Amino acid sequence: MSTWEEPAAPQKKSRRNLVIGVINSLRTDILEGLYKPGDRLPPETRLTEKFSVSRTVIREAIAGLRADGLVEPRQGAGVFVLEPQPANGRPFEIVDFGKISAIIEMLELRAAVETEAAAIAAVRRSPAQEEAIIEACEEMRRLVDKSTSAAEVDLRFHLALADATNNPRFREFLEVMGLTAIPRSVILSPPQANTAEYLDMICEEHREVAAAVSRSDPEGAREAMRRHLKGSQQRYRDLANERAKVII
Repeated sequence: MSTWEEPAAPQKKSRRNLVIGVINSLRTDILEGLYKPGDRLPPETRLTEKFSVSRTVIREAIAGLRADGLVEPRQGAGVFVLEPQPANGRPFEIVDFGKISAIIEMLELRAAVETEAAAIAAVRRSPAQEEAIIEACEEMRRLVDKSTSAAEVDLRFHLALADATNNPRFREFLEVMGLTAIPRSVILSPPQANTAEYLDMICEEHREVAAAVSRSDPEGAREAMRRHLKGSQQRYRDLANERAKVII
């Protein structure tokens, strides 16, 4: 069984280090058999107590474990340990989401797929599918207003949009990546990624996509999604440039 190590130095750990620490500890527990396939991980409240971290840290750590194929959150039931995946059984598993270049690569791939998905959804969506898109958009707004992580709802929005294409391959594409499709749900994020101004902008970008889909405007939906994902790429390129300046 792994143990949680308290910080050796008195300074406060960054959230990134806290998330990494929780991921490493739970991963070790799973790989050593403390939690076996089919077992449910302790509830979020117990994990926050065990690791002395916030719920946001626990949620981000669970997202990381989910991206590794180690656990699966089930709505209303908890987080369950999965059967180990074959070494080469998961697409994107070798992507290092700690590197800015890897995040940009994934955003470029998403842009190539999701701009067209948005356009198709504007033509094919059913009333129920349109409602799911709008509900996810509104839920994201509520969570941001409460200063609560909206990464899971962000993914739900994109999945709802994929469903609205009525082509199951679009959803399958996003499900392969899971929460790692949302850059700020992984370890690395631009410095502004958690500011109110930044999150307001993200909400507005999603609202523009939803509005174009609702008015049956495929070109508008395509352009709104393009702006959203191209903007995300640029924000991470700016971060890479800032880091390069520090190194120089």
